[in-house]
Amino acid sequence: MEALFIGQAYIDVTFVTDHLPTGDEKTIADDYAISFGGNAVTAAFCCAKLGGKPDLLCSLADDWLARMFLDMAAAYGISIHGRKVRESSLSFIMPKGGKRAIVRCRDNDFLHPFPPLTIGGMKALHLDGHMPDAALHYAATCRNLGILTSLDGGAVRENTDELLDQIDIAVVSERFCEQLGKSTGETLNYLRAKNCPVGAVTLGEQGMVWYESGGPDKVMPALAVPPEKVVDSNGAGDVFHGAYIASYLHWPERSWDQHFHFARGASAHAIQHLGNEDSLPSLQDVERAIEAFPEKAVAERIS
Repeated sequence: MEALFIGQAYIDVTFVTDHLPTGDEKTIADDYAISFGGNAVTAAFCCAKLGGKPDLLCSLADDWLARMFLDMAAAYGISIHGRKVRESSLSFIMPKGGKRAIVRCRDNDFLHPFPPLTIGGMKALHLDGHMPDAALHYAATCRNLGILTSLDGGAVRENTDELLDQIDIAVVSERFCEQLGKSTGETLNYLRAKNCPVGAVTLGEQGMVWYESGGPDKVMPALAVPPEKVVDSNGAGDVFHGAYIASYLHWPERSWDQHFHFARGASAHAIQHLGNEDSLPSLQDVERAIEAFPEKAVAERIS
């Protein structure tokens, strides 16, 4: 096991339509995609596509959707450590105009404790905050062993404050800041106070504000992908996380500035494709995106 990812697993149904029917209506979608889904799950698949060797601890039912999910994981060489739930979780996603509407059907009522895993020799752990008991256990264990710990802070969850004490790389969202009632800068100071060596707030098309090793806040602008090339922004953040873990596994000697620039290229590729699977970049795709798109101008609100 080179890296362990922990989170909630979904099957994603992504469809493109100009109209979402209500009442007794019907409509026909222009396009659709079926894929794996979930924050840490998509990050794990991205890491695998980029040449990493991740294991995945996630929710797993005993139904036909779960069997489809296991087939998807096997195709990418991902070992699944399932924690049993009664039924698989689903997401219905409608991307439009660079944004996306989502309906989730989630079962996170776990029927058994999380499985004990042997993590000797592992290099990185990535969490999305779901499965909080397993997240905290493995984060503390990995931190004590000197294994890199990473958190996708998409939202503030029940033990986020406690979990951050065990995190090396905390990359959180605007929603996370809003839930804390803090500005971007205040959130970064909060991450510093939790002794996270690297902290970041992602701002979507406005890029990212971050710090490293006690240094000042820095801005990393997004790449300027033309609006007409943007197909589906859903999952781009998860690809970002999976890509920086893959970069760390490939090139541990590089700085986090370099890891994040690599991940930014992966996200720029992802948003040009429909559904999580088609969004996954290869190493060559990341290089092409970095070469093809310039940086956006820094918005005044984050400069």
